[in-house]
Amino acid sequence: MCEMVERAQVDARWSCTLAAGRQTVEHGPFHQSLSEWCESTVNFDLPNGMAILERTPRVLDALLSGLPEEWTTGSEGAETWSPYDVVGHLIDGELTDWMARLHIILKQGHNRRFEPFDRFRHISRNKGRTLGDLLTEFRQLREKNLGELRALDLTAAQLQLTGEHPAFGGVTLEQLLATWVAHDLGHLAQIMRVMAKQYRDAVGPWEAYLPVLHR
Repeated sequence: MCEMVERAQVDARWSCTLAAGRQTVEHGPFHQSLSEWCESTVNFDLPNGMAILERTPRVLDALLSGLPEEWTTGSEGAETWSPYDVVGHLIDGELTDWMARLHIILKQGHNRRFEPFDRFRHISRNKGRTLGDLLTEFRQLREKNLGELRALDLTAAQLQLTGEHPAFGGVTLEQLLATWVAHDLGHLAQIMRVMAKQYRDAVGPWEAYLPVLHR
């Protein structure tokens, strides 16, 4: 699991803990207790999940294409990732993680153990490349992988087949696919957080009203 996904989970739990003392959250005409809202989840559904996966390249293109490098190469400090780095990391997932592990699970061979995922391979792999190149490669790889995923026409039984994660042990194909979706969303949130922090000093006293600057 990537550091960003883990951090997003901690942030979500912490936000819910802080909010637990309040009675309601308002969303338009509806009222719901915050404890219920924080605990609510959506059951995994492959077409719904793919609706997110197919949009991620377009979101990244719209957000990052043509931006000055100050926005795309800034980070949160030493040993943290810029938006450029995140796109490179997403490419590595398309090449060596999601579909590779899916096929290990579907094969149900004697050895179902996944190869460890190198979270830092993108740093050397993409040295000297432009962000435009990375966005194009990510879009092409994602289109290819989703086309392959659709063609498999996975059954409910196949979604419950298992593989072996090097850290977690047994995991299902459904869990792998749900993680792919959550991983996309976590890194989109990371990119926007990193970009917002580039203006942490510029916003002056409004920093107190912008929790994104402190996550």
